[in-house]
Amino acid sequence: MTWMISFQVFLCGIFGGSLGQTLYAESLSLTSATFVSAVSNLIPVMVFMLALIFGLEKLKIGTMAGKAKLMGFMVSISGGMIFILYKGLKINIWSTGINLLLKYEALGHQVKGNQGLGSFLAIASCLSLTIWYLIQAKVCKAYPPYSATALMCTFASIQATVFVLCAERDWSRWKLNWNIQLITILYAGILQSGFCFAAIAWCSEVKGAFFVSAFYPLMLVFVAIVGTLFLDEHLYLGSLIGSILIVVGLYAVLWGKSEEIKQMSARSKQLQTTEEMSVNSSNCDKEPQSIV
Repeated sequence: MTWMISFQVFLCGIFGGSLGQTLYAESLSLTSATFVSAVSNLIPVMVFMLALIFGLEKLKIGTMAGKAKLMGFMVSISGGMIFILYKGLKINIWSTGINLLLKYEALGHQVKGNQGLGSFLAIASCLSLTIWYLIQAKVCKAYPPYSATALMCTFASIQATVFVLCAERDWSRWKLNWNIQLITILYAGILQSGFCFAAIAWCSEVKGAFFVSAFYPLMLVFVAIVGTLFLDEHLYLGSLIGSILIVVGLYAVLWGKSEEIKQMSARSKQLQTTEEMSVNSSNCDKEPQSIV
């Protein structure tokens, strides 16, 4: 391991761990799980945008694939703006009347909602995680993904500990009880940090950062179902329209990307075939002619 790789892993700990997760959790407390998961669909678009800026991705606006990527990017941004700025009518799909956080909220721990600040923090979290994806993809090309994940989680733990010691002086808030808080912490530590981060690192090495981020829309579907069933959350018309536009725009970008990959693969095979034919022709010219 070099000092440059160590520094990149340290940055992964900041953007993917301590900073990104803190912004994400704070936005959750100010809005809702469904809202934050929908805003997270902007991550693939942000990854694509930053990849364009840093030259990791080419738009190729003259081709159909390039036009699809540009239109998809614009549609996703429009969907994100509608999701944040327009609420609309409440959509009643189903409700079980179950709220796992009701007892915790009744004890006076509920944070007053602030849609504006929550939206800003959610977008900031998306930007932080976007930077993490790009750095992670670069790290995993030069260092084993599982080892990089272990080091990243170690750095993130140290960073988060220093941050919370400076921000939270009330030691009673550190106390853990046998309730939903403990379950959440165990779930986040074991599955999210332990399993998901390792899986993301492996996929980033194999397929790249943009491919990994493309599956974020699936999270919105799962969160909407679980939030409605167990957290007594509600869907709104603006959220539905914005989510649909985000997903449509995202998969337009993905279609354009897949078409580019197919074209590159076809050109590579054609070039390989041409080179093989050239080599065979050269070998035939070098063969000695028989003397009659």
